[in-house]
Amino acid sequence: MDYTQVLIKPLISEKGTFLKEEANQVAFFVRKDANKIQIKKAVEEAFGVKVEAVNVVVKKPLATMVTRGRRRQASRLPGHKKAYVTLAPGSKIEFFEGV
Repeated sequence: MDYTQVLIKPLISEKGTFLKEEANQVAFFVRKDANKIQIKKAVEEAFGVKVEAVNVVVKKPLATMVTRGRRRQASRLPGHKKAYVTLAPGSKIEFFEGV
């Protein structure tokens, strides 16, 4: 599988920036069928860095009820898979350079 198919997008959030600065970790949304080895190879190939470890978190789809006026409708929130990638010391990924 090509690295462009494994990595969907980087996770840019307050927690993500904290992890990037403090623990040298970067978070990505990844495909649901990707494993840790594929994620590691994809990050190393895409950004040219050395990866130490990969931790994966899977969020299951969630069924909810939405109230619209007097009606209640069942809806579904999609699930996703996130990968927290720990980079080797001295490696760095910059998403927004010069900002």
